[in-house]
Amino acid sequence: MNWKHRLQGVLAALFGVQSEHHRRLQFSGSPWPWVALGVVLILVFVLALLGIVKMVLS
Repeated sequence: MNWKHRLQGVLAALFGVQSEHHRRLQFSGSPWPWVALGVVLILVFVLALLGIVKMVLS
């Protein structure tokens, strides 16, 4: 799997909408690329929220 498919899979998992077929594909192989991408996306999300809150409060 390439990074585009991994990104789509992590975004789908974060939103909670994922097909059984894609879930099975993602659970084959090493979990570390999925974990790393998930952590990065969650950090980006939190930083974006912090930036929006600071912008609104200023």
